[in-house]
Amino acid sequence: MKNRVVSVDIFRGITIVLMILVNNPGTWSSVYAPFLHADWHGYTPTDLVFPFFLFIVGISIVYAYHTKEVTGKTYRKIVIRSLKLIGLGLFLGAFTLSFPFFKDFNDIRFPGVLQRIGLVFFFTAILFIKLNWKALVAVCAAILIMYWLWMGFVPINGTAPTFDRAPNNWANFIDLKVLGSHMWKTDYDPEGVLSTLPAIATSLLGVFVGLLLKSTYKKKTQILLLLGVSLLTAGHIWDLFFPINKALWSSSFVLVTAGWATIILAVIYYFSDVKNKKFGGVFKYAGANAITVFFLSSFIAKLFALIKVGNTSVHGWLFKNLYVHQFISLKISSIVYALTVVTFYVLLAYVLYRKKIFIKV
Repeated sequence: MKNRVVSVDIFRGITIVLMILVNNPGTWSSVYAPFLHADWHGYTPTDLVFPFFLFIVGISIVYAYHTKEVTGKTYRKIVIRSLKLIGLGLFLGAFTLSFPFFKDFNDIRFPGVLQRIGLVFFFTAILFIKLNWKALVAVCAAILIMYWLWMGFVPINGTAPTFDRAPNNWANFIDLKVLGSHMWKTDYDPEGVLSTLPAIATSLLGVFVGLLLKSTYKKKTQILLLLGVSLLTAGHIWDLFFPINKALWSSSFVLVTAGWATIILAVIYYFSDVKNKKFGGVFKYAGANAITVFFLSSFIAKLFALIKVGNTSVHGWLFKNLYVHQFISLKISSIVYALTVVTFYVLLAYVLYRKKIFIKV
């Protein structure tokens, strides 16, 4: 990223660290509530993490393409990067230890975190290149409003739609029709087909913040804080009509998560870019190879779950023998395991950074 804004690098790193932390507890049966997703409506701190990353994708797109001459090569790079991300995500979902090292086709989950990042990056980058900021605002607003109207008011086979987890929920209905058995759950997928549309709006809101950061406006911190509070307030008001819901990526969820992202970024920006305080280096290391570190953490976690040690897995053996003790609660053991995993990948990111190894995906 040219003319790097330190706060964006720190925020990206914090987000990746949190993504690894919430995905790697010692045991899912004992996890503190803030480190779990909301059951359906509502949100927890964990529900903020993925939209934060898509928000940062939007900011990064501004820095990558704002002043760049767009050619056919630019579009090819966008397509290739998107396909790489989707391919890595499909690999994670399909990989297994038994030959030929891929699950049966019917058992492969098609959607996923990396797949959504790839799709959101593709559409946001193309929109940013093709449209000016006013048109982008119109597209973002149209996505959020049309998604709400579709989800809340268009009947499904003559039945009134619902925002609950039910067959007459449009997101669940389309996922089941399009994806069939290739979903996370039998009735829905949190990275499903229809909910990817408002996820693009999340990234577009990041684009607007990126444009602000690159602008010559003074008092950017104040503007960011005002914008963040406005988005947060609007999202909670919309929650009364379209519930905040990560699995549906509801329009209110888009506004609330973007609001929190903007507020947090504003605080980091003030101290790192305005006051030039030196902090957060550990997060910059993680953010420099964000996708690589996230992919490795997901792949190795899967290996640890698949490789057997006696009647358990590598993961289970490590957790039981190194982290479970009578003098501490199971929840503490579980979070300590997750923190150990995070520490390992932060150290790996640090080594890569110091050796100037930056793996572009």
